[in-house]
Amino acid sequence: MDAILQQIADWLKGMLVDGIMNNLSGMFDAVNQQVSDVATQVGMTPANFSPGIFGLVRNISESVIIPIAGLILTFIACYELIQLIIDHNNLANFETWIFFKWVFKTFVAVMLITNTFNITMAVFDVAQHRPCPSCCPGRQHEHNQHPER
Repeated sequence: MDAILQQIADWLKGMLVDGIMNNLSGMFDAVNQQVSDVATQVGMTPANFSPGIFGLVRNISESVIIPIAGLILTFIACYELIQLIIDHNNLANFETWIFFKWVFKTFVAVMLITNTFNITMAVFDVAQHRPCPSCCPGRQHEHNQHPER
């Protein structure tokens, strides 16, 4: 009688283990598929993800954000120039490198403000061309376009 109960218990245990393993393997496959879908969507550039919204954001950046940043930069540059003149005794202590430094700092600030949107898009472009260590270490390509093996 114990042998029959043991066989029934083994049969039941085998069915439960097989059912659980099948469910878990299906779940892992589904999770892996979802992760790959998310990685594909996250890796898209804003222009590819939603061109209409991308154009709207670019237009707002160029017509609203850059002029406001330019006004703020103008205020800061003028204030800094006034402080520079006051600190050097109304130009009695005149040193040309001070003005060259001011011009250089202002030039760098204007270039950064002017190209802020391009710099942001460059970050997305660099993220698009990252190496894919899982399939081909050391080679660079877009993640969804694997080279022939």
